Amino acid sequence: MNSTEKTGILLINLGTPDAPTKKAVYRYLKEFLLDKRVIDIPWLPRNLLVRGIIAPLRSGIIPIQKETSTDLYKMLWTEKGSPLKVYGEELTAGVQQLLGDEFIVKLAMRYQNPSIESVVDELLKENLKEILVFPLFPQYASATTGSVHEEVMRVIGQKQNIPNIQFINSYYDNEKMIDVFVKNAQQFDINSYDHILFSYHGLPKRQIEKADDCNYCLKEGCCNSITAQNKYCYSAQCYATTRAIAKKLNLHENQYTTCFQSRLGKDPWVEPYTSDVIEEQAHKGTKSLLVFCPAFVADCLETTIEITVEYKEEFEELGGERLDLVPGLNADPDWMNAVKEMVLEYM
Repeated sequence: MNSTEKTGILLINLGTPDAPTKKAVYRYLKEFLLDKRVIDIPWLPRNLLVRGIIAPLRSGIIPIQKETSTDLYKMLWTEKGSPLKVYGEELTAGVQQLLGDEFIVKLAMRYQNPSIESVVDELLKENLKEILVFPLFPQYASATTGSVHEEVMRVIGQKQNIPNIQFINSYYDNEKMIDVFVKNAQQFDINSYDHILFSYHGLPKRQIEKADDCNYCLKEGCCNSITAQNKYCYSAQCYATTRAIAKKLNLHENQYTTCFQSRLGKDPWVEPYTSDVIEEQAHKGTKSLLVFCPAFVADCLETTIEITVEYKEEFEELGGERLDLVPGLNADPDWMNAVKEMVLEYM
């Protein structure tokens, strides 16, 4: 197969600051939170809120908060850099090796570097026959996968020559992916834990409602199964991921809880909140928790710091004794193989 017949695979994750510094974190937060799919309020109040309050306060540019996002990124950072980017690069190299020379696999970030625009430009120079956009978010949400798809279309739409493009929407129940989470959990003596949490990144309820074309979501029992009405619902897909992992681990429903973390602002978000569930479990006398974070394919600030530092401290202050995190998929060879198989299936 000659070079003009190659297929481009564009792996895209959320993004990370270029460095654990106030200026770099400010740039990242500003770009991230100004996305109209992330903070879905009108342009002017969104800009005033992000540029004037959230980004400068959280980054520490305005030194008011005792602990800033910059402090947390310093805790997270490794000798190789941001784990999200490091794992992404290792995943990209591994998938490239598995797929072979007929494919060109590239990594991009929705926010900051390497940018979607710069990587798309690199791919288009290869005269590809088609491009598969593979967001590294198992469950679909407008603020993640939707934003990635929109940005790719914006960038591609400016080009004169547009190749065939396919977009992966979600893979929340992909069996090979589920198997990696199960394998990682089996590093632990699961039966020794009093309760298990499946903690997903949260979303404002209004975003769930805006995406609900069938008037089906946020009602009792609406996430108990995937239906034609909720097949694109983030919350329903999260619960489906939980059920798939729990089934393979032979967990009973009373052994685990699905919950949501990382709230921002005062508006109601999808419930139950992880912090509330941890508090409730502690008050019930729970001493040990095992936590999955199946919305994140790579361990990052929301897993390594939010779960194993912040939530662990909260749990211990409430009388808990042990809180452990099941590792993410990261650069596991089985995860690389799962990505390869999904690519081949879609192509």
